[in-house]
Amino acid sequence: MTRRSPARRRSRRPSNRRRRKDDRLIISIVASAVTIGLVVAVVNWLLVHWWVLIVVGTLAVLAGGGWLYRLKQKARWEAAHAQSLRYGLSQLDALHHSRFEDAVRDLMRRDGCRDAVRVGGGGDLGADVKATDPYGRRWVIQCKHRRNGASGSAVGTPDLQVLNGTARQVHGADIAVIVTNGRVTAPAVAFAKQQRLHVVDRQTLGTWASGSHPLWELLRAVPPPRKPTTLS
Repeated sequence: MTRRSPARRRSRRPSNRRRRKDDRLIISIVASAVTIGLVVAVVNWLLVHWWVLIVVGTLAVLAGGGWLYRLKQKARWEAAHAQSLRYGLSQLDALHHSRFEDAVRDLMRRDGCRDAVRVGGGGDLGADVKATDPYGRRWVIQCKHRRNGASGSAVGTPDLQVLNGTARQVHGADIAVIVTNGRVTAPAVAFAKQQRLHVVDRQTLGTWASGSHPLWELLRAVPPPRKPTTLS
């Protein structure tokens, strides 16, 4: 029995590779030819049946117009809903803590903060709601919901220390606020004044949620507007 030389054994591999390459090239050429043929056939058919383009275009315009109309109607409804948004304290007490954050966000939107967003959750670094008011000031709000309202545990200084440590340095706040439907301890109120933080306790929250005034009109010593607006 004779052995094949190493050179002859190796010579088959390039041949197989070339064959596979040629096969792929042929498949690619055939696929391209079929695609071009289909495109040409469709174009020729549309040239003969040109009215189809008119019908499709008309339907597309009608569909697009209907979509824009629904979008505008939704925007109008949301604007009207935001302007009439009101909460009673009993309603706020009954909310889950995450829905309480949603309510605070919606109240900020009602007052003209179009970019108000809820960011609360794990790793929020003390910010549950962020918003920019019509005067250009950046708000960072921490929410503390108490299921038992005024009977629940009071918000203390440690809660405000978290807000104080991140609101300006991390989130770039002009106005840092803690909002609760419960009580706030006297040391926490004193700490807030020292650190230029704002506390919205149960009484202030009730006034704000009733819709009588935007939040910045209920707080003392808020920073001046960053930019002139029609409201200033």
